Amino acid sequence: MAGSLGAGFSGARFSSAQFSIRYTALAPSDPGTWQPLLNRVVAADRAGVDRVVLSGEHVVFGEHLDNYSRPEVGGRVGGVQPTDPDGHFLEPLTTMSFLAGMTSRVRFTNSILLAALRRPIVLAKSAATLDVLSGGRLDLGVGIGWQREEYEAAGLDFTRRGRLLDHTLEVCQLLWREQRATYSSAELSFENIHLNPKPVQPGGVPVWVSGTVNPGPMRRLARFGAGWIPWGPASDRADALVETIPRMRDAVAALGRDPLELGVAGKLPNVAAPDGSPDLAATIDGLPALVEAGVTDVRLQLPVPDDAHAAEDYLTPWVTAFREAASR
Repeated sequence: MAGSLGAGFSGARFSSAQFSIRYTALAPSDPGTWQPLLNRVVAADRAGVDRVVLSGEHVVFGEHLDNYSRPEVGGRVGGVQPTDPDGHFLEPLTTMSFLAGMTSRVRFTNSILLAALRRPIVLAKSAATLDVLSGGRLDLGVGIGWQREEYEAAGLDFTRRGRLLDHTLEVCQLLWREQRATYSSAELSFENIHLNPKPVQPGGVPVWVSGTVNPGPMRRLARFGAGWIPWGPASDRADALVETIPRMRDAVAALGRDPLELGVAGKLPNVAAPDGSPDLAATIDGLPALVEAGVTDVRLQLPVPDDAHAAEDYLTPWVTAFREAASR
């Protein structure tokens, strides 16, 4: 196999926490228009938010949605799928491409892309194109998913989805980095293949790996990752995240990767005001503990208004308070 397929991130250590806003790119039924999502993204760009995180990725649905609550197949304890099988989920790469054309500075990522459902060379091309057209503003969040029917509908073996994801990332990073690429595996072989344009970002599009602190996800993170997206309790609870980060660092260090090269995504939980809305000051008070624990990509989910101007007015004080707290 030609080319170096080692550590997936060539950047320096993270110097400060970033403010990410999480928006859902899904609806339980046809919303009629997705304009509110577009407005909120434009507002985030104008307000100084660092990154927009689009949540929700399903290409198709089966009808066994209770599997989302089963960790043994990739779900989470107590998890409830937010829609029925007829829910509407926007395809992430297409959506981020559209949104990148409406903005100028905010970065984009997704949580998460089922990358193994895509043919590797096509995914490499699509992500590279988006990175070029956006001026290097793409981070790619990937994971294995939990829905057997989705893999079977794509003609893929659900039980091999971890290996399929690794194979997909191997091919993508090889094509992003090598001008003349040769690859051989049980799944795919090619020789002297050229993919252009390359991503703008050195080393290719940064890959953020989702998973628990278990051997498979940690090997994937150490080999391919620019950052880690926690799964399970650590993705919802700040205390669980703070406890889990040292275990993640120990795991990737044991695999030969410097854990300080890796970004860490973490949810900053909202603290409710008496009227039920998020209390800005009380919520931001939780930020220093996450930053101290090693979270570099702090993700908030807020009730941002539908109107672009109102959304910008809402987000601006949150960004200001975040910057002040993160610099303490």
